[in-house]
Amino acid sequence: MRAAAALYGTAGSLVLTALVAAPTGSASAADTSPYPEAHGTVVAVQRALAAGTRFGACAAAESLPPSVKCATVSVPLDYAHPWGKQIKLTVSRVKATKKAEPRRGKAVKRQGALVFNPGGPGGSGMYFPMVGMLPEWKRIAAAYDLVGYAPRGVGRSAPISCQNPKEYVKAPTQAPIHPDTAYKLKRVAQAKAYAQGCAKRSGKALRHFTTLNNARDLDVLRAALGEKKLTFMGASYGTYFGAVYASLFPSHVRRMVFDSAVNPDPAQIWYENNLDQSAAFEQRWADFRTWVAKHDKTYHLGKTPEAVLKSYEKVRAKLVAKPAGGKVGPGQLQSAYLQAGYYDDYWPTRASALSAYLKGNPKPLIEQASPEPKAAKEQENGNAVYTAVECNDAPWPTDFKTWNRDNSRLARFAPFETWDNAWMNLPCAYWPAPRQRPVDVGTEEGELAPTLILAAERDAATPYEGAKELNRRLRGSVLVTERDAGTHGIGAGPNQCVNGHLEAYLLEGRLPVRRAACAPHKEPEPLSGARAAALPKEQH
Repeated sequence: MRAAAALYGTAGSLVLTALVAAPTGSASAADTSPYPEAHGTVVAVQRALAAGTRFGACAAAESLPPSVKCATVSVPLDYAHPWGKQIKLTVSRVKATKKAEPRRGKAVKRQGALVFNPGGPGGSGMYFPMVGMLPEWKRIAAAYDLVGYAPRGVGRSAPISCQNPKEYVKAPTQAPIHPDTAYKLKRVAQAKAYAQGCAKRSGKALRHFTTLNNARDLDVLRAALGEKKLTFMGASYGTYFGAVYASLFPSHVRRMVFDSAVNPDPAQIWYENNLDQSAAFEQRWADFRTWVAKHDKTYHLGKTPEAVLKSYEKVRAKLVAKPAGGKVGPGQLQSAYLQAGYYDDYWPTRASALSAYLKGNPKPLIEQASPEPKAAKEQENGNAVYTAVECNDAPWPTDFKTWNRDNSRLARFAPFETWDNAWMNLPCAYWPAPRQRPVDVGTEEGELAPTLILAAERDAATPYEGAKELNRRLRGSVLVTERDAGTHGIGAGPNQCVNGHLEAYLLEGRLPVRRAACAPHKEPEPLSGARAAALPKEQH
């Protein structure tokens, strides 16, 4: 599931029972346990408790300021063999500031560590401690140590790769919205080669990059930080493995925020979730075009969403014939404008780039859509982890006829994202590692501390139905909805109503009685071509 999303393992209740009951002991005991991974988690947690975490200066490769300190936490590659190969997760932290609130003047009491995951799969949270400098985070940063980390496979945490990074960012590329048979056969061959590349570059370790192991790693990290109970905030995919964690370790949860929730229904993981995501992006793509049409006096791309679409398709057609700057073809165009489906902050600059291009100035589009060679290694690594986790997590259709049927039907009314999303996930049809059964996420009444779910009603990356499904499955959870909005990831953003609920929960443990709704945040202001050109180049 493409997101800036996942779910797997054996039956959650059985694993939990085994985890609680598993005796400590030797490696041979773990190997013969009916649920060796559960026993292995106990072993790893005890080892982390004993070792603790030593924070010091961060490696230069992390590109973090001196105020952020770093450490590593060891976890088993394979929890069924906890005394076997260990991998190190990189962790970052800024301690709670304990700064008093101006209006109260009282010292703030530290509430422990707040661990964050930004999603993906394949996203790194190493940057997270720096958010404490932002106004929206200052009250939370006063009370909590802000802790980020790179999950297994990501960054310097036992990184995996599936192809040469230069090949991954090779440009320009095509992105037909209604591909013909020849193009489909080409993409099938590429998907098979990519899956084989993952196996060749990662070997037998590939099977261990799963959501269930991410949840186990999170409990080891909790122990290493010295936290009896976990306070966690996950966005996008981070909500899914956070929900798996809550299902497996409910007694270990203090507070948990699910921001932009993945639908955790086992039947949705992951093939169906991706189809739903493609359908939702069509709606969000229409939202962007409606906004552009509203500001036609600025952009001159059309006075209706349909007219704006014609302008976009005109740009696409020109790029098929002649890529902008030799780098930006239809594939790069689609990728750049997909970001407008995630975040409306992109709307002004993306509209300005289209407008400028059609007036004969391709520079803004080249700057916004060109691949960034310096980021190639990081992007390829993120995509490799994404693919490994989603392919390992659940069964996928193995016959391309199924993919072709479902995506051809969907593309009739949702062409914007459908086929690009299918190509991204198609390696899972030819995956060389074993597939798991998705965890049946859920907790009983009183089993889990109250948790908070945040969701935007028109979110495309994680459609709103996912938040409602998670709310049904986690008893005692409360859903806060941003109405008529579609930004992906709304906590500590521009909506003060949403932020009020987030702070009340994290700082005081207060939640609405059942559900709550917030009015949408303000739409972005239009940006003229001259003002857009003055902005610094985006980082991709």
